[in-house]
Amino acid sequence: MALKNDIIWFKRKFVFSYTPEMYAIVVDRLRGTPARLEEKLHGVEEAKLVTNPNGWSVKNQIGHLIFVEKLWELRLDDFREGRERLFEADLKNTKSKETDHNGIPIEELLASFRKGRGELIVKFEQFTVADASKTALHPRLNVPIRLVDHAEFAAEHDDHHLSKIHDLVRG
Repeated sequence: MALKNDIIWFKRKFVFSYTPEMYAIVVDRLRGTPARLEEKLHGVEEAKLVTNPNGWSVKNQIGHLIFVEKLWELRLDDFREGRERLFEADLKNTKSKETDHNGIPIEELLASFRKGRGELIVKFEQFTVADASKTALHPRLNVPIRLVDHAEFAAEHDDHHLSKIHDLVRG
């Protein structure tokens, strides 16, 4: 059964409107996600990090973000290689669902996400503004997207999970 998070994310419609010249701005938005996440979780007690009767806990959300970094990297490789179709995501989130993120200390999860995101940013920064116009078919959306759109999609995915995390720790 799909989680509520999955349903909301999968029903979203995207209108990609950033120009290639805005590529660096979108990449900078991605760069800031670890700091935003850490700020949200500062001083939050463990009980709030591991519980959610309606789906993924805070730690599960972070673990999912860690796993998705690999997808973003594979898709960057697709753009670099000029592939017509982007790497397909595991829409069942199998790895995220099968891993016990609740058993991992929050500091370790945050450090892992920060490290992975730093590595991803280095890869995004290897592209130029001219590259930001490269296109490939997004397999789930079934539309061609540009590299700048891929960056925006990843940032929107971050924001989706940051919002869920905010609701869990504040609600």
